[in-house]
Amino acid sequence: MNAQEIHSKLKAQFGDAVGDLAEAKIDPFVMVKSDKIVEICRFAKDEAGLDFNYCEDVTGIDWPARNVIEVVYHLFSLQQRHQFVLKVEADRSQPSVPSVQGVWKAANWLEREVYDMLGVSFVGHPDMRRILLPDDWVGHPLRKDYQEAGGYHGVTNTRPDPLVKLGQKVEEERKAIAAAAPPPVATPATATPSGGFGTDSPPHQPPRASHAPVAATNTAPASVSATATAPAPATAPAPDKKESPNG
Repeated sequence: MNAQEIHSKLKAQFGDAVGDLAEAKIDPFVMVKSDKIVEICRFAKDEAGLDFNYCEDVTGIDWPARNVIEVVYHLFSLQQRHQFVLKVEADRSQPSVPSVQGVWKAANWLEREVYDMLGVSFVGHPDMRRILLPDDWVGHPLRKDYQEAGGYHGVTNTRPDPLVKLGQKVEEERKAIAAAAPPPVATPATATPSGGFGTDSPPHQPPRASHAPVAATNTAPASVSATATAPAPATAPAPDKKESPNG
């Protein structure tokens, strides 16, 4: 069955307790009266052709501007392979809706989650208490006006920016590596061709050879004398002149 056929069957059975079919972008839904929700759900489960034997989910939507909380029931038929959505509205100041866990046992924990997150009380539920948060938690986190309490019994509800912590770790590792590194070795000064010291002077470049063509000449090269000049003989020193006694 399609959504229009399902809506027509519910409308014929419950009349004004079933609102108009809203063509949603994803799932069409119908708003029903809160005090009839259990009867409508039981009919949707037991009526041949409907056979909604599976309650997929029970969720809630907070509408502060309208002062209501919508409770949303997502139903599915495993036999017929069709689905449908029912909605009821509850007064936001004291939201209360009859429980459907007697129709589908799966609704037990689903209703507890709506109570925990939005504060909707399900009348007739056998175990109406929180399911996700501690029993002494203050407030309901999915309310639009919910304010963080700053933690729970000394456990903070905030955490530092992971990128900040990563930057600090990288900086600490960089300092540790720098501290463990050996000191740099001084480079000795090198002499330059001009006689100075340092490394700023450009290296000495030998003169470039000229590639200009050399003019050819007919002059023969001077001959080299093959005769070697003999060295002069050494001269013996003259004997000392002695003075005679006769004078």
